[in-house]
Amino acid sequence: MEITIQQEKGFKFIETSPSNPKTLLLLHGLFGALSNFKGIIDFFGDKFNVVVPILPIYELPLPIAGLGGLVDHLEKFLKFKYYSDLHLLGNSLGGHLALLYVLKHQDSIKSLTLTGSSGLFESAMGSSFPKRGNYDYIDNKTKETFYDPAVATKELVDEVFDIVNDKGKALRVIITAKSAVRHNLSDKLYKINIPVLLVWGEQDNVTPPFVAHKFNDLLSNSELYFIDKCGHAPMMEKPNDFNIILNTFLGKHS
Repeated sequence: MEITIQQEKGFKFIETSPSNPKTLLLLHGLFGALSNFKGIIDFFGDKFNVVVPILPIYELPLPIAGLGGLVDHLEKFLKFKYYSDLHLLGNSLGGHLALLYVLKHQDSIKSLTLTGSSGLFESAMGSSFPKRGNYDYIDNKTKETFYDPAVATKELVDEVFDIVNDKGKALRVIITAKSAVRHNLSDKLYKINIPVLLVWGEQDNVTPPFVAHKFNDLLSNSELYFIDKCGHAPMMEKPNDFNIILNTFLGKHS
């Protein structure tokens, strides 16, 4: 499916079927891009209005950079678009953002899907940020995100490398990653009672399987599925398996 990035009122986003009242909104992670969701967009683009807001992770003014500023951006975007039948899906940091939004606006959300979500535990970049110009480090860290290193194409590695070598973007990445650690949600998840789908890679090294089990324990209305031979981004690495699970879940709750 061909997708075009739209710009309205200062927001950048894509949407596949604006006339469809059923909306599936996808939230990408810290180094995420539209390509991360290609499998979902292709499969669900006609069944739902699949919406992907481009999160201003690297552009927010420093005083509001981090999860707080991103939640505010998402709130303003959804107030502007006013989707009435809304299902949220977030990967990695996008899952964390989705959880924070749901905690504030639960009555407006039909369901939530989390895959490799932060919010309870995260070890994305290790204890220190990579040295500028260290391409091999970025190459290795990007490949470690997946069970199959080949999923980390040169295009993807180059994109991450360019981000960490831009001083302004790198600083915002650090601020956002630190804000994710501060926004631990273990004592708040009991408040969420909408249906939640958890889809995890068995070999996720960033948010390991025990994190998925913890989410499942803390979210009272959740169901958990694991995909074997799969890392931190199941919708990228195992799109067919992921879409089958998601389609069944959305069929029950849309």
